[in-house]
Amino acid sequence: MSDVEVIEKQKTDQDTKKTIDEPGKYDVIFLNDNHTPMNFVVELLMNIFRHDEDTANDIMFDVHEKGSGVAGTYSYEIAEQKTTEATMLARQAGFPLAIHIEKSK
Repeated sequence: MSDVEVIEKQKTDQDTKKTIDEPGKYDVIFLNDNHTPMNFVVELLMNIFRHDEDTANDIMFDVHEKGSGVAGTYSYEIAEQKTTEATMLARQAGFPLAIHIEKSK
């Protein structure tokens, strides 16, 4: 047998540093339709997204006039939960309100 010398490299702080990115933020976007009443949209914005009445009305008018409006910006899991909850309430009330999530810019 031959003699073999083993050299072990010790890890330094520089070797173990990892970059951790902030979690992404996502916009919950309400889309306009011709069937969901404006006051229902305002109620959803106030009850699920916790906007005051003035802000909820501003968002509702964006949806109505521009075709869409941002209800809020959240982590993905919270955006998904709020979207699901609002969509379920709209369907239970018989409204086709469309809500989607997209990565915030």
